[in-house]
Amino acid sequence: MFSKIDIDAHRARSRRVLVIGAGIGGLVSALLLAQRGYSVKVVEKNPCAGGKLREVTVDGQAIDSGPTVFTMRWVFEEIFASVGAQLDQHLQLERADILARHCWEDGSSFDLHAGREATAEAVGKLAGAKDARGYLDFCQRTEEVFRSLNASFMENPSPTPIGLARNAGLSGLVALARIKPFTSLWKVVEGYFRDPRLRQLFGRYATYCGSSPFEAPGPLMLIAHVEQTGVWLVRGGMMRIVAALETLAKERGVAFAYGSHVQTILVRDGSAHALRLASGEVIEADAIIFNGDPGALSHGLLGDGARPATSAWKPKDRSLSALTWSLSGEARGYPLSRHTVFFSGDYRREFIDILREQRLPRDPTVYICAQDRDASRLGNTPSGKERLFMLVNAPARADERPLSQLEIAACEKRVRERLARSGLSLSEEPSARTTTPSDFAGMFPGSGGSLYGRASHGWAASFQRPGAPTPVRGLYLAGGAVHPGPGVPMAALSGRHAAQAVAADLDSTVSFHPTATPGGISTRSATTATVH
Repeated sequence: MFSKIDIDAHRARSRRVLVIGAGIGGLVSALLLAQRGYSVKVVEKNPCAGGKLREVTVDGQAIDSGPTVFTMRWVFEEIFASVGAQLDQHLQLERADILARHCWEDGSSFDLHAGREATAEAVGKLAGAKDARGYLDFCQRTEEVFRSLNASFMENPSPTPIGLARNAGLSGLVALARIKPFTSLWKVVEGYFRDPRLRQLFGRYATYCGSSPFEAPGPLMLIAHVEQTGVWLVRGGMMRIVAALETLAKERGVAFAYGSHVQTILVRDGSAHALRLASGEVIEADAIIFNGDPGALSHGLLGDGARPATSAWKPKDRSLSALTWSLSGEARGYPLSRHTVFFSGDYRREFIDILREQRLPRDPTVYICAQDRDASRLGNTPSGKERLFMLVNAPARADERPLSQLEIAACEKRVRERLARSGLSLSEEPSARTTTPSDFAGMFPGSGGSLYGRASHGWAASFQRPGAPTPVRGLYLAGGAVHPGPGVPMAALSGRHAAQAVAADLDSTVSFHPTATPGGISTRSATTATVH
């Protein structure tokens, strides 16, 4: 006689899940569902996996040209452990001692360390004893915010303000009141630091989710604590994360169809039941996970049937885009760290330019990732050319007002001038590839070039991100534009949320069995079997 475990395993194998998009969220959901025994196929329009995690090849060298750091390591340790694997056996990780070097127009610089005491000492040298004490108070509060929101919000598949308050308890409500949800991050930071340079540094955390520090809510201060728990560099580059997830997924039977463009999500009687590819092929499924920008669905780019899956947000509510350069060149005259930020002279004006005037900033803040430099010490300048990734924030209106080549060239000139004022010069003609908001809009349809989904502006913004389940039965969402938000670990959590939602629904509904039809396309007829 078959055991219940055998029967459940057979039912899972007979159920097919399609994942559109092989970004981190899609890969994690595919891996976890395959581990549960479902038949999973990932359909990806590009020739390889990665999504926003991408490499650009310049002079034969692969340059990380998306996310450049690995945080919240425990999220991946839990995901790997849940499929019987160990993170350390698949990725070589090096903990960074210096998180970033920061440089201002007045010539001052500051190194943010992994250690709290080392950073407090550096703050004291830069801005005095009062700001050093303010930094330690800031760290204590960011840790409290993280403890308050990690399980109740980030790891909760569908948090609500009322649910957050209800589950917090009396002591939790006191803690929630202290995280200043109705106060901008900039105002919060002002309460801890007198020095405008430190306000700029810690306010910059809003840009990690594509937002302005002057409009983003105070709880985003928790990013500071996340960094203190560990910033890791991945030996061989960030794409090794993608490779590890893909390998584990394939070992568990996940099929990957690269170079396959999804034309339509087919919906019948309010339920998503199949994909039609650009080739004309139709693939049936019991569940579909969309790992892409939700705007592609709400704008009807994948068919009218999938439109109701998520509500469209206005272009003004989009998060930031970026103008980036992936280069191979020589950098001289300034001791770059692995991560270096050259701040603009007027931070508020920079965000007015981008968000209100919808233009590239006249005085941009410039981020540089020097990928051949050590993360534990400064001054280790490579001889000859090195791999550099440079980024400035940009408006996400590529679908309405794409940037002209003249605007891009002018911004590049301003970037070089900003770096030169700090003593950094790049070789005259480095080999480079530029990526514009229009390029990002092409990579991620429906986004308008936005890299982080909806901007986190205002206290309610984080609750307005769509979750994994959608109003279209059988259709689910994953990725950095859905809950819990952008970033590599957050996208991984979204993938886990999607897998849990799919499994919960499929385990509690009828099973379907394919029947052949002329032409080789299968349809489905429902049985009345219920899974207990």
